[in-house]
Amino acid sequence: MNLKKIIIIIFIYIFNLNNLSAVEPNEFVQSTVNKASEILSNNITRDEKIEKLKIIAKESVDIKGVGFYSLGSIRKSLNDDQKEKYLELFESYFLKSFSSRLAEYTNPHIEVTGQKVINKNYTIVSSNLVGTSERPEVKIDWRIYTKNPSTPLIRDLIIEGLSLARTQKEEFSSILNSNDEDINALFKILKEFSKN
Repeated sequence: MNLKKIIIIIFIYIFNLNNLSAVEPNEFVQSTVNKASEILSNNITRDEKIEKLKIIAKESVDIKGVGFYSLGSIRKSLNDDQKEKYLELFESYFLKSFSSRLAEYTNPHIEVTGQKVINKNYTIVSSNLVGTSERPEVKIDWRIYTKNPSTPLIRDLIIEGLSLARTQKEEFSSILNSNDEDINALFKILKEFSKN
């Protein structure tokens, strides 16, 4: 291999490294909440806000990871077709639930206050939903999945100490327990929620 080819390979390698540079979890969270705040403060319909918020959620949340965590240990007994169906239903359910709740806020202002690296896969980002005359300040911690440092993803929100992912898991577990662990019962509820 001649010197010219070696130099070209080195430049390509450096270029790719720059493109795949790590994104700091705290900056990722602040950027994500700023985009959401901008949408919520825009003079557009609630339905338009919901659709735009869904796009942000698809880009910034590990919906598949949250979905399988919420399902609990029963996921190990599902076949591939059932897993595929569940993920499809869960994504519709999650996007509707997430975006419709968030659309209730007119202009949430969230300030990131710090971050703590748990391990190479997870960082907890701390933030506050700034209080107003209508609502108190709320502490929000973001569990960020950083296995791929260039594309961090949200895995959980812990609001005033309450994990939304764990709450979701408990809700799904209750549905399954009440229906003899029949996954079709959960499918039905997820489908009905997404239709309404």
